[in-house]
Amino acid sequence: MRLGVIGFGNMGAAIAKGIVEKKAMDINDIGIFDIYTKSREKAREYGFKVYSDEIDLTEHFDKILVAVKPIHAKALFEKISEHVDGKLIMSIVAGLESADIKSYIGEQRVLRIMPNTPALVGEGVFALDSESNATEEEKEEIERIFTAIGLVEWVEERLFPVVTGLSGGGPAYVAMFIEALADAGVLYGLKRDVAIKIAAKTVLGSATQILETNIHPASLKDMVCSPSGTTIEGVRTLEEHSFRAGVIEAVSKATLKSQ
Repeated sequence: MRLGVIGFGNMGAAIAKGIVEKKAMDINDIGIFDIYTKSREKAREYGFKVYSDEIDLTEHFDKILVAVKPIHAKALFEKISEHVDGKLIMSIVAGLESADIKSYIGEQRVLRIMPNTPALVGEGVFALDSESNATEEEKEEIERIFTAIGLVEWVEERLFPVVTGLSGGGPAYVAMFIEALADAGVLYGLKRDVAIKIAAKTVLGSATQILETNIHPASLKDMVCSPSGTTIEGVRTLEEHSFRAGVIEAVSKATLKSQ
């Protein structure tokens, strides 16, 4: 497989660098183009071959990952439209549906992907369009590559808005929760840096336990809640403040906004 990446911002760079660092692809099989000089320089410094423009890159690769800002997407797709016949076009452009992309480039093979920011540290969540017209061989190949840098789930494109609300916005909600835990620690005497590390590791450890043991979150909660203990008192307090209802409402509002 050879992969051309258009857009070497935070997410494009995280994906390209991640799959190289995890040895899912050889760096010589990946090409980069970005409209910004600084981004191109960063790609060169890392060791990627950088192409002169979007068309030059598109002509050299059979699979193209588009990782540009939504405001630039339409112009980009129209610019490369005459050079994508027979190629697989992958897009992480937020809010741009496969039908929109095809209206710009014609009836080509398109695979829409929804990532989230923990991809920056190789722990991303990638929703891949299960209804894509990519070949089965291409789907298997792309799944293998993205699995190296995170969790891959095949989801119908109509559900991408809720994926956006849940995993796209989720890092922000989790960060707020970690900050609140740390604030409480500081309130009762912990140093700020210590409180943040303890809170973040607690979230990470709990998430890892759920993923690796397949334990239901409710069961994990029950394991920690001793009769008349400190944790059940904390859980009761969270319920009094509509903690779970607030989280559900946040994801709901974000989903509706995405739609």
